[in-house]
Amino acid sequence: MENRNLRKERVGLVTSNKMDKSITIAVERKVKHAMYGKFLKTTTKFMAHDEKNDCNIGDTVKIMEIKPMSKNKCWRLVEIIERAK
Repeated sequence: MENRNLRKERVGLVTSNKMDKSITIAVERKVKHAMYGKFLKTTTKFMAHDEKNDCNIGDTVKIMEIKPMSKNKCWRLVEIIERAK
């Protein structure tokens, strides 16, 4: 039996909140180099929908995949895990 509604979730750091109801999140992951076996840090940036404008730069947040809202916004804020100090 197929589970069709499994949406991707990511945890990352807010890098920008200058837009109205939008935030930019940097998600870091470790990728093993194909030849040398060294682990490299790779950063991917996502734009997410923040309905209440309550995120600040440096917050750790959880985002979830949704249908596209605009040209490059197809994620939404689920929760703020940790506030910036």
